[in-house]
Amino acid sequence: MSDQYSRVFDAAPIDPGPHMVVCGDDGLTHRLALELAARCGEQVTVVVPSLHGGYGPRLASLAADPKVSVRLIEAGRPDDATLLDAGVAQASALALAYGDDQTNIHAALSARRLNPEIRLVIRMFNRQLGRHVEKLLDRAAEARSPGLGGPALEVSTTVLSDVGTAAPELVAAAFDGSTNVIAADGLLLHPADRPAGTPPRLTDLCVLAIRSGGAADDPASEDSAEHLGEGGTQLLPDDRTVDRSRAVRGMIVLEAITENTAQEQTAPGDRTRPGRRRRSLDRLLERLPLDILFTSRVRRILGAMALLVLAMAAVTWRVLGGNGLHAAYLTLLDVFTMGDPAVDAPVGRQVMQLCAGLAGVLFLPVLLAAVLDAMGAFRAASTTLRPPRELSDHVVVVGLGKVGTRVLSELHTRKVKVVCVERDPAARGVALARGLKVPTIIADVTEPGVLEDAGVRRGRAMLALTSNDSTNLEAVLAAREAKPDLRAVMRLFDDGFAATVYRTLRDSYPGALTRSRSVSALSASAFAAAMLGRTVLGVMPVERGVLLFTAVDVRDHPELVGHTVASAFRPGQWRVIARDTTAPADRRYLGYGSSTTSYGSLRLFPSTLDWHLRPGYVLRPEDRVVLATTRAGLRVLLARDQRRGAANGN
Repeated sequence: MSDQYSRVFDAAPIDPGPHMVVCGDDGLTHRLALELAARCGEQVTVVVPSLHGGYGPRLASLAADPKVSVRLIEAGRPDDATLLDAGVAQASALALAYGDDQTNIHAALSARRLNPEIRLVIRMFNRQLGRHVEKLLDRAAEARSPGLGGPALEVSTTVLSDVGTAAPELVAAAFDGSTNVIAADGLLLHPADRPAGTPPRLTDLCVLAIRSGGAADDPASEDSAEHLGEGGTQLLPDDRTVDRSRAVRGMIVLEAITENTAQEQTAPGDRTRPGRRRRSLDRLLERLPLDILFTSRVRRILGAMALLVLAMAAVTWRVLGGNGLHAAYLTLLDVFTMGDPAVDAPVGRQVMQLCAGLAGVLFLPVLLAAVLDAMGAFRAASTTLRPPRELSDHVVVVGLGKVGTRVLSELHTRKVKVVCVERDPAARGVALARGLKVPTIIADVTEPGVLEDAGVRRGRAMLALTSNDSTNLEAVLAAREAKPDLRAVMRLFDDGFAATVYRTLRDSYPGALTRSRSVSALSASAFAAAMLGRTVLGVMPVERGVLLFTAVDVRDHPELVGHTVASAFRPGQWRVIARDTTAPADRRYLGYGSSTTSYGSLRLFPSTLDWHLRPGYVLRPEDRVVLATTRAGLRVLLARDQRRGAANGN
């Protein structure tokens, strides 16, 4: 391939064995490469359009780090030659993270032809098309490699939406500031910090780690790398070590996000009592967005017409004399061209009739155009509910684009009270809010009084999710002025700007909880998990280490079959934390987007997973369990899988 299309930069040596390839052109590409190389210890080849624009310089800095194995390829398009240069033929997984669905589909088809057994992870915005593409590529893999089937085929192709995978963590951050959320069969799990001496809670599922002897990391920090302990962190410790260290060392536990953990602790004085019952007419007027119908432009035109009519009526009254109301009546008839021609009237009256008719010809079309424009906005806004004045303890969602729409759906599924603010009445989320009967304000959030109408003073949290960083920041600052202790989550694209904003807000409002989030940063763990295998539910950083949560079939692991839950536990490597109670024929994928049923009020435990396993329970071959593993533990399991597969092949 010529240099104008592809340039390879070997910043780190790559072994000829299996590695992973990431192709993309935005922040998700950088985050995914960082997740795989730095946290998961994988060898990664990254294909980017340019190393000098966008996220190219950041990827170049990552590749220059001697602690990771990253190779960069600069290529304008992911054609066959570029994919071969990236080593797709020998790679174990390929992530296609371009912002264009068509580019990702074309590259996926080429990669499947070059390597039928490669694991494909495809970013797609069109979920319906994504499901068809996923089935198509799996059929192609089975056709080109007849031996590929069963579990291997299940992890062959995964189609993900970065918005869909980021939504659960945005929702969790709005509830209690949770980060590094793992979604398992509808349950949201997160690492919770427990200071030394804290007794166990009902929502604690297991101890993930015993903290290092250094300063604990700030659980509210956006960039926790600046607050890590210096050493001594014990991942997946045994029960005896936990009991011995609980009084003197802090713990990190796996906690289920429930209604109790998510409930905002609002002071009694902050809640407003419902007002007295208003009359039906008052309620009707409150729900009708009359301010949208009578816009400022309509009001200015009507005011100008009224002044002109009054002036001409005064002149007509002076010319004709008599009753002033009669003169105003004649002037209005002339303006609307409804009066008889003043043939026999005085000259002054005839002149005023001509002036009034001319004014009507000029003003009426302008007024009609303004009214029709306002009627369109009024019709769209009048079909959405206005937030009741007595509403409290709700979540304010600003922006109903792709991200806001998915977050609204997540919140409604969990039966959380929501008020939406959207500037564009034709935004995709407005129709969803209308269908769900969610109160929605069609207005610019930066205008005075909009957040007051949304009840931000009485709310529990606010999520600013528009596509404009300045708008999101302005909305959060205004909300902070209205309610200093309000939970706030804002979507920011630039990572450096996000970190600066977070630290400033944290210092300015130490009693409040602030989160600055990037969709690409939140979704990177899901994409990395899919590249490691569809059964990997998520990646969770714990101090300087990382834990992976994976669902495995017991029959595939002799170290689990016939062992009790207690004896199958390997401290520092893996631990059984849950068992799937469904019949093998009815089982489905447990990770992101797996649950389509209502979660109710954030139930403590879903019915399909048993999180209270008895230590003496004997694991059977037909069981499927969820494991928490370290990187070393997962490598041991995967290595044994590969050795068993090679033995079976021989």
